[in-house]
Amino acid sequence: MKFVTLLSAFAALTLCACASTPKHWAAQTGSKADGIVKLAYTYGPFEDNLKPSAEQGDKVATDRCIAWGYTKAVPFDFENKVCQTPSSYGGCASTLVTKEYQCE
Repeated sequence: MKFVTLLSAFAALTLCACASTPKHWAAQTGSKADGIVKLAYTYGPFEDNLKPSAEQGDKVATDRCIAWGYTKAVPFDFENKVCQTPSSYGGCASTLVTKEYQCE
């Protein structure tokens, strides 16, 4: 009986992980004076394939730059990934991904 309960719990967790919604870039920080916008999103275990689209990030950054009086946002060439919450099994329970843009 314990095995069936354990198996049911595992199946429910697996279904929840697979049913995750896609991620979206959001403005995290920035500097109007420097013309820098920093976007971020987080993901957990089994969600690393739910990356937000580059186009969505470009739009968020461009909208912020336009609000500051600039005309566009140009992405830097890299994304930074940092484990925010280490998990007890040695992996990462929550990863923060950031990307910076230069307003022009």
